[in-house]
Amino acid sequence: MHDTVTIVGNVATDPTQGRTAGGITVTNFRLASTHRRFDDATQTWVDVATNWYSVAAFRQLGEHAKASLRSGDSVIVTGRMKIRAWENNGKQGTSVDIDADAIGHDLRWGTTAYRRSTRSTPEPPARSRGADAGDAADDGQPSESTGEAVDIDTSWAARDALDPSDGPLAGRSAESESLTY
Repeated sequence: MHDTVTIVGNVATDPTQGRTAGGITVTNFRLASTHRRFDDATQTWVDVATNWYSVAAFRQLGEHAKASLRSGDSVIVTGRMKIRAWENNGKQGTSVDIDADAIGHDLRWGTTAYRRSTRSTPEPPARSRGADAGDAADDGQPSESTGEAVDIDTSWAARDALDPSDGPLAGRSAESESLTY
């Protein structure tokens, strides 16, 4: 069972990047979330305890995290928490891991400059001249009859890129962002 959590804290280690056995990009870093309280006797804020998390970000989120985060950055991480026991060389412990769904800088403590990443759409494969159009399903998979790929309708992506007025980018200035699909 996985619980979805949101943790506010500081990146404790510079993110490192690797690949899973299946070839998926993964970025890992440690996250420290320090709890504070106001001490009436000294009239100051004091650190009470720090919780430590191991964060894993996969695929494009991981690549963006690697490019954007540095040790010491204040961040907000939302993801699926897993608690697991471990044993190594006679030592035992508990690890709290988060598979991140979203990561962002905590703007209470600083500023950041957002830059939308660009995604390029690969050229669609050429349709085989010998195959009858009715023989191939339009699912982007190789045709069983010819073994060749078929075209996929991606006109919606180009249309959205040209006219984002009704999409999630509505109201944003075209000069501030470059959007490519």
